[in-house]
This record gives sequence, C-alpha cells and structure tokens, in this order.
Amino acid sequence: MYAIVEIAGQQFKVSKDQKVYVHRLQANEGEKVAFGKVLLIDNNGAITVGAPAIDGASVEAKVVKHVKGDKVLVFKKKRRKGYKVKNGHRQCFTELTIESIVASGASVAPKAKAEKAPAKAEKPAAKADDLKKIEGIGPKAAEALTAAGVDTFAKLSKKTAEEIKTILTNASSTLAHLEPQTWAAQAKLAAEGKWEELKKWQDELNGGIEK
Repeated sequence: MYAIVEIAGQQFKVSKDQKVYVHRLQANEGEKVAFGKVLLIDNNGAITVGAPAIDGASVEAKVVKHVKGDKVLVFKKKRRKGYKVKNGHRQCFTELTIESIVASGASVAPKAKAEKAPAKAEKPAAKADDLKKIEGIGPKAAEALTAAGVDTFAKLSKKTAEEIKTILTNASSTLAHLEPQTWAAQAKLAAEGKWEELKKWQDELNGGIEK
C-alpha cells in the first residue's frame, strides 16, 4: 500500500516505515504529525484518486530529527567588472518516518474503473481530389480552392462561376484573370467518373474556356 501525499508544498510517494526528508517542519523531534492532503492511495491494486484530496484520508508520521543538507556554493561573476561573490547555503530538512496510511472515509474504487474509456474512432475525412485534372486549374488555383474548403470534385461541382471567381480573387490577385465558367460542369463529370466524356470535352476547351 502506498500514497501520494503533499507535505510542506512537495508531493511524495510514501509507504509504511519509509523515511522521508521534507522541508523543515515546525514540530519537535519525537512528535507525531499527520498530513491530510492525500492525493492518491493504492491499496493492493485498488486505486482512489482525490479531487484534489481524498476526504478522510491522512498520512501519519513521526519526526525523527531536523538536519541540514549538503552545502551548495553559489558563485557570481561579472566579466571585466571585477565583481566576484561566493556564497554557501545549506537547506534545512526534517526527517520523517511514515507510521501509517489512513484511508477511512475514502471510497476505494477498483483500478479498472479509474481508467478512461477508450476514445471513439473518428470517421476518416473524405480524401481530397486532384483538382488539377480540371481543364484551366493549375497548382496555384487548386491550392486556393483547397484552402477555401473546396477540395473535391463534388464540392467544386456545386459552386457557381461567380463563387469560384471570388475564391480565386480573395486568394491572390494573380488568379483573378482565370475564367472558371466550365469548372463546375467539368467537376460534375469527374465526380460521376465520366472520364472519357470529360476528356473529349476538354479537347474542345481552351484553358477551360469554350472556344
């Protein structure tokens, strides 16, 4: 059995009879202390997670002694300024012995129930069509249409020439000269898979414009 508990602003994973060093506590040596901010308890595979702390749960410990950590040197220097300062620091700690983990008042749920349900698989998006197969649409025009959400033959077939013209003009002034009068009709044939009919018609077009 173990618990995740917050002590003096730090989180620790503790179990019975474990020794823990925490930031200095205002308690005397030999005194018993209890910590009520228990975030998680694992009781032989049954896990309880708090929100954020578990109601009624606590970790009880005994103060063994107060100690100081190893000395840490802090050296500061500024180039070409003749500035050098060296300081030493020893952090104060309290040594604790964990005596018990109390989970009374907490409803312990099986581990399986704590796990999230698997996310539903998203429906794959429709695959984009190669709009450059439409006579008169080049790479830049295809890019502009795709950016506007018109990325399939079916979508293009539902657009009017005026709507397509607006998309091209808004995308770039260099596309404003294109004439998309036949693009929707071509896209309709492509969407229906009538490639031979489309190819025959495209042979009669001049840059997507009827001769």
